[in-house]
Amino acid sequence: MKTLDYHMNMTTDASAHEAFESINNVTKWWTDNLEGNSQKLNDEFTVRFFDDLHVSTQKVVEMIPDKKVVWLVSSSQLNFINNKQEWNGTKISFEISEKGGKTQIDFTHQGLIPEIECYNDCSNAWGEYLRDSLLSLINTGKGKPTPKDAKLEID
Repeated sequence: MKTLDYHMNMTTDASAHEAFESINNVTKWWTDNLEGNSQKLNDEFTVRFFDDLHVSTQKVVEMIPDKKVVWLVSSSQLNFINNKQEWNGTKISFEISEKGGKTQIDFTHQGLIPEIECYNDCSNAWGEYLRDSLLSLINTGKGKPTPKDAKLEID
């Protein structure tokens, strides 16, 4: 059975170790508005975007160096949708493998499925953070995290 969880693949020439280190350096690609730590098993960290539009706390529940990182979302406050705790209990997973001289990163947000309210906004945001920021960090050493003082621009 095909899962409907949000999933994205990325490929890079960087090593699995470089990808792993970049993923765990959350302030360099997702947001620099982070409290806590994201570097080792059982670390917990809270991220905030655009004041308090999105606040979520993640716990590192699985970590296999250079191969896998899994975060459990223990609490979320998504203030742009009706069910503000929609991410609670979801898991964010990065699986890293080397194939044909390249490194592949398989990203899955388990529980981020088309039936939930934030799916479109959240999957679009993940796509941008992963493609434009994390992959840039891995490839060039410079990501594009949301700054701590960022303001939401509404078209």
